[in-house]
Amino acid sequence: MEYKQSISRRIVFAFVLMTAAVGGLFSVGIVGVVHVVEERLISRDLGGELDRILKEDLGTGQLPKLDPGMRFFISDGSGVYAMPPALRRLDDGFHEVFDGELSFHALVRDEGGRRFVLLQDQSDFEAREQILYAAVVTGYVLSLTLAGLLGWLLSRKVMEPVARLARQVRHRDQLLELAPPMAPDYANDEVGELAAAFDYAMGRLHDVLTREKLFTSDVSHELRTPLMIIATSCELLAEEPGLSPRARNQLARMASACEEMRDLVQTFLLLARAQRKDMGIVPQAGLRQIADELVTQWREPIEAKGLRLEFDGENIAPGQFNAPFLRSVMSNLLRNAMHYTESGSIHLQLSPTGFWVEDTGAGIPEEQRERMFQPFVRGANPRGEGLGLGLSLVKRICASEGWEVSLHPVEPHGCRFEVRLAVV
Repeated sequence: MEYKQSISRRIVFAFVLMTAAVGGLFSVGIVGVVHVVEERLISRDLGGELDRILKEDLGTGQLPKLDPGMRFFISDGSGVYAMPPALRRLDDGFHEVFDGELSFHALVRDEGGRRFVLLQDQSDFEAREQILYAAVVTGYVLSLTLAGLLGWLLSRKVMEPVARLARQVRHRDQLLELAPPMAPDYANDEVGELAAAFDYAMGRLHDVLTREKLFTSDVSHELRTPLMIIATSCELLAEEPGLSPRARNQLARMASACEEMRDLVQTFLLLARAQRKDMGIVPQAGLRQIADELVTQWREPIEAKGLRLEFDGENIAPGQFNAPFLRSVMSNLLRNAMHYTESGSIHLQLSPTGFWVEDTGAGIPEEQRERMFQPFVRGANPRGEGLGLGLSLVKRICASEGWEVSLHPVEPHGCRFEVRLAVV
């Protein structure tokens, strides 16, 4: 499993880990050297002293002459020279033995069928040894602390250009306007290469956004002209005398579809631009006004399918909203409800926080609800010739406007799409 830690923390951790490893090996080496030197030096001194006792003292029939802090034992000795049982079990050579709180260096030698043991008090040596060990431990802890501090200071210094580059890239104007290149502000190192890569990516993105903006402007200009011609033609035809009621009804539907297409074109263009400064020129409307228009538009096709359209617009959200976006969201939800409802009713309910559209269709299984707002995803039993983009468009519009759209099941069957509007 990869630990998601910042690079600064990784640098500090690397410094501390390296110091812990090197300092630990150094400390262990000091302790090992102390033990080796202790054994060799003291063993040599005790060996020389034991040779003197055996040759000069015992060899001439005299009692051993011992320095202060030394003890001497013989396996067949008596009195103060009688060997304790614990010393009899020691092997030949150098040892450390303890007697209560006292500690001794011991040299054991077997010679002529007899065992000789020479002890030397090492309490002072142990005290100095403990001081040395404490100094080693203190130095080890201090080295870890200094390593952490040095790693923190170094990480700040190393990551400073990276953080500055991140702040520059995060600036939204970098995405929408051709800002000055960032690479000249950095050294010719890895961060400079990253800045150059960002400059290249930003340049490509700026070119794409420029082409997209030109495309949307061209589309806006080219589509509005034929739509205006269609709308004008419908108005002129409606003034012709002698048209049958059926023909006038068809002309009204054509004019309504032309107006809806004009709103859709404007909706797609606004979503493609996604610039808040362009929203000031967008027509605004109240929730009840849009709802009344769409109820009038969708009542006939819904009732023609044998369904009931119920509308409750008493409690409405105050304020004005983006009219093309609100009309597109509500219209797509009504269309979706009509396509997936075979019998029963469709209910449009306005509320102080927004609105919801409820149907009595087959409903959407729980495992598919999260995916319904994704592009090209359709219900289990697709209706009509749609591509599964209606709910995706609703989700994009709501995200752009700060609205919230949610899907809830309805008992015994059906579903409800609820939209919470951000009041301006």
